[in-house]
Amino acid sequence: MIKLSPLAWAATLALGAAALTVQAQSNEPIQPIKPAAQVNLGMVELGKKLYFDPRLSKSGFISCNSCHNLSMGGTDNIPTSIGDKWQQGPINAPTVLNSSLNVAQFWDGRAADLQAQAGGPIANPGEMAFTHTLALGVLESIPAYVREFKMIFGKDKIDINQVTAAIAEFEKTLVTPNSRFDQWLLGKKDALTADEQAGYKLFKDSGCVACHNGEAVGGNSFQKMGIVQAYKATSPAEGRSAVTGKEIDRFSFKVPTLRNVEMTYPYFHDGAVNTLTEAVDVMGRLQLGKTFTKDENAKVVAFLKTLTGDQPSFMLPILPPSSDKTPRPNPFGK
Repeated sequence: MIKLSPLAWAATLALGAAALTVQAQSNEPIQPIKPAAQVNLGMVELGKKLYFDPRLSKSGFISCNSCHNLSMGGTDNIPTSIGDKWQQGPINAPTVLNSSLNVAQFWDGRAADLQAQAGGPIANPGEMAFTHTLALGVLESIPAYVREFKMIFGKDKIDINQVTAAIAEFEKTLVTPNSRFDQWLLGKKDALTADEQAGYKLFKDSGCVACHNGEAVGGNSFQKMGIVQAYKATSPAEGRSAVTGKEIDRFSFKVPTLRNVEMTYPYFHDGAVNTLTEAVDVMGRLQLGKTFTKDENAKVVAFLKTLTGDQPSFMLPILPPSSDKTPRPNPFGK
């Protein structure tokens, strides 16, 4: 079962209730994270197993957690992720934490929601490199999974919609409330230092909040990378234009959340920047036409580090054992 203590649930619920009051009284562009949406706990538990299960990949070594590691801020801390046969992907793995708050999923927004996203990596030849049919065959060969799917969905046969629904339900629980900045928004005025408050004022006054706002401090719009100056990307990713087919959308990407940003390095869609100091400098010049002084940069970075919230707390699942009939993946991917 997911190990969210009664105190954690109570704190989260209290935070959400208080947030509504604070939001009504203040006009801050960033709001505290509300409690996770109501979830089906049976589906969450099943989705957690699937999230950590490498048997959904062709090699038998790659799981969702490989690229969205929950002990590393929901990402993998490398520029672009490594997939099947050690292929290097074209884009940085966005954090899965607070992803339920995104306007869409993936950098280019090609998946409308978490369920639509969950099936993509399984069948992507550069990622988990399986097919949905083969992945379902593996799950149907494992008696414990068959029983659990039937208990939750009431059907004799497992289908991919059930798999992605369960993974998405688990991902909905991966919110990170109670950051020091949230505490400050909710009235705990000593939660931030003077420099951190000054950094937040710079963040607002400089225009960063035009894109980085809301509960997730981003994730709710698509913006062109390189408005004032062009960004020389190290990735071939085209951004939103790959979905819309419109030239105007080229190099437009979903604005990343800044929640837990000190943990989710390297930065940008190509993962080319390793530190927050450099990221703030680049974003200031390219997006705002502003050159932050060393002192200003340090204060903005100090503010950004206050956005780290309580990390998801749960026990790693015990995965159902394979049966003698379970297809054995070839570890060499051939």
